[in-house]
Amino acid sequence: MSTDDVVGLSVDAGLATITLRRAGASNALDRAVKEQLLAAVEKVAADDGVRALLLQAEGKNFCVGQDLAEHVAGLEADAAHAMDTVAEHYNPLLRALAAVRVPVVVAVGGACVGAGLGIALAADIRIAGEGAKFATAFTGIALAGDSGLSHTLVQALGPSRATGLMMLGDRFTAAQALDWGLVHRVVPDAELGDAAAALARKLADGPTAAYAQVKTLVSAASTGLAEALEREREAAEQLGRSKDHRSAVDAFLAKRTPAFEGH
Repeated sequence: MSTDDVVGLSVDAGLATITLRRAGASNALDRAVKEQLLAAVEKVAADDGVRALLLQAEGKNFCVGQDLAEHVAGLEADAAHAMDTVAEHYNPLLRALAAVRVPVVVAVGGACVGAGLGIALAADIRIAGEGAKFATAFTGIALAGDSGLSHTLVQALGPSRATGLMMLGDRFTAAQALDWGLVHRVVPDAELGDAAAALARKLADGPTAAYAQVKTLVSAASTGLAEALEREREAAEQLGRSKDHRSAVDAFLAKRTPAFEGH
């Protein structure tokens, strides 16, 4: 990792960690961050040795969304193409995150706004510091939204609350996000890094083949009960033949902790 990197990537014993490193700008998403983040996610997705992914950020804020100074420069240079970043960067990034087959954990501290919120909601599990603050923010600059928020917020909250948050741009707290089911755990700010790393490590040491099937089943949940039942059957058949399942059952019967290998 060079000193020019604004996104860091490391892998330790199957746990990949991607770190936003533009703390001086509250991890605002300029072109360099977007390109390096996409490249890091794609690298993780292609690495068969990775068993879980932790996405975190340096500094006080997770991510305040699009770098507006860069956006204004784009508007002034070529207004007709200033929003090309949605197709060139945001959409590929969200698709890449969705394609990661291993569990994805996001640690959210401080501000998590706009596309930063979209990125966080693309994870499987979110853990937040108690001082975290969230907002969609797009209508404040006369935009509707990107980074999948029109999908993830509706899926998580229903159309009424999602519409309100997207139209009004109201800020909400970590406690509210927990109450609404947008985050899975809230911890003291000083404990966020360690708590997120421990949770991601636990997932990396778990039954990753089963986790992958959970992701598939959940993503297909909106297709209806009949389709969900069929996918559950297919997953049960596949996982029922796995070494992880057999060793876990044997370990349960023997009252010992199972060791998972991901197959």
